[in-house]
Amino acid sequence: MADYQAPLRDMRFVLNEVFDAPKLWQALPALAEVVDAETADAILEEAGKITANSIAPLNRSGDEEGCRWDGGAVSTPAGYREAYQLYAEGGWVGVGGDPAFGGMGMPKVISAQVEEMMNSASLAFGLYPMLTSGACLSIYAHASEELKQKYLPNMYAGVWSGSMCLTEPHAGTDLGIIRTKAEPQADGSYKVSGTKIFITGGEHDLTDNIIHLVLAKLPDAPAGSRGISLFLVPKVLVNDDGSLGERNSLSCGSIEHKMGIQASATCVMNFDGATGWMVGEPNKGLAAMFTMMNYERLGVGIQGLATGERSYQSAIEYARERIQSRAPTGPVAQDKAADPIIVHPDVRRMLLTMKALNEGGRAFSSYVALQLDIAKFSDDEAARQRAEAQVALLTPVAKAFLTDMGLETTVHGQQVFGGHGFIREWGQEQLVRDCRITQIYEGTNGIQALDLVGRKIVGSGGTMYQAFVDEIRAFVASAGADLREFTEPLKAALDNLDELTAWVIDQAKANPNEIGAASVEYLHVFGYTAYAYMWARMAAVALAKQGEGDFYQSKLGTARFYFARMLPRIHSLTASVKAGSESLYLLDAAQF
Repeated sequence: MADYQAPLRDMRFVLNEVFDAPKLWQALPALAEVVDAETADAILEEAGKITANSIAPLNRSGDEEGCRWDGGAVSTPAGYREAYQLYAEGGWVGVGGDPAFGGMGMPKVISAQVEEMMNSASLAFGLYPMLTSGACLSIYAHASEELKQKYLPNMYAGVWSGSMCLTEPHAGTDLGIIRTKAEPQADGSYKVSGTKIFITGGEHDLTDNIIHLVLAKLPDAPAGSRGISLFLVPKVLVNDDGSLGERNSLSCGSIEHKMGIQASATCVMNFDGATGWMVGEPNKGLAAMFTMMNYERLGVGIQGLATGERSYQSAIEYARERIQSRAPTGPVAQDKAADPIIVHPDVRRMLLTMKALNEGGRAFSSYVALQLDIAKFSDDEAARQRAEAQVALLTPVAKAFLTDMGLETTVHGQQVFGGHGFIREWGQEQLVRDCRITQIYEGTNGIQALDLVGRKIVGSGGTMYQAFVDEIRAFVASAGADLREFTEPLKAALDNLDELTAWVIDQAKANPNEIGAASVEYLHVFGYTAYAYMWARMAAVALAKQGEGDFYQSKLGTARFYFARMLPRIHSLTASVKAGSESLYLLDAAQF
């Protein structure tokens, strides 16, 4: 497998040339003080080095060895603890954290690039700091000042890690039926009891303490999701002076044996009257947890992109070196017995599909991250509200579409290798296995599609959708004639999405099944159209600079491939949506 190299040139292109992020940072006072183009470039350069040199080499060995459970203790694979400490010492766990508690204070659009590099290097490794960052977000936004002072500095520093404990054996998507209980104590703490499953990083040997955020119900809690509270439950209790005290009353009952991400500890966690403290208000735990959901769901989408990028880097190297057969037009490598497989049309189709999805995904994830930054840091109330609405609309697309396309990309990468792609030593089959979980956790992609169509599209009567479409139409209207080869198909795709959106909203009035029947295909139509907007914006920059080297020529060629061979997928997907829900209910349950 090719050695991983961070795609820094493309990241700089997206940040500086397509979106002009430095200009945005200077317009936001909270960011102007901490980041500029030079700072961002230095951060990305260093992140590229540590991910490529210290984390990526552990990816295969970590998969081979996996985590081990022994009497409640969990050991990560060889080299993981040392790599994690190196990563933490560089300040990378707290790259987006508030400087008041020791974080770097970087905008999400920068931490998004760091996340991509980290997850390309090793998705399993990347889950540990990702969960810590997510826990920090909720603590920072909702916990008392005392809890923030006590826990955030060590979490941002990577000395302690974090986990999120939501799922129970009987309660996955439907968290309203959780059974974990929290009993109030005279000193203001709570005794938390219950079992949580699928807890990433619930137990491990990377840090001295693990800070669990646990969803539980108070004794007098209302039924359903309105009765859920959030609690901070440390693995090891923390003394008033900040030192570690006694072990809390919680344990890891086992770890899961999984299809992929073997080096990530996925734990069953038992809380037996463990001491915890409430984060936020009583019965408002889901709101506190959802503070980090937009960040985490974008982060999972980036995991799909990251595995696709790693797969592409190996596939392109292999395609340039592997010789098999002659090109259809005649020998290309005259001095060899056969031509490199990159000459063959089908191999080129797969490689260009990978390239188009990766680069389109990088632009789209960066765009969503910029909306998160505006929503968080802008002093303009109207701009902040608009960005918040954009984030709400686009988050399910970012999570589901990026990961669906990530799996398609890793499968293409495996296919480029032919039989060797099925063999473990080449690394491609691991990427397929690792990527698969991204479509499942943090809300399955089917649930993301229901969120998009049911809540954001039908639920708002199309108003949330309109702002995003208006932005794209403004771009199309302002584009010059030289960009017409991209803006005309983009406009046609928008017209199709407009009409499809109106159709779904209308059909849902008479039959609620139409929402679920349409949701996945509709999300994909939306995703391909959103990527077309990204590709048109990238093409506009590349067209103006096409005489400045191969990078821009490559960008233009990939844009043309996307519009010619990938955007047309929206037509079959649209036909599937308009087929309606009737065919889904032709069989009784017993007839399946």
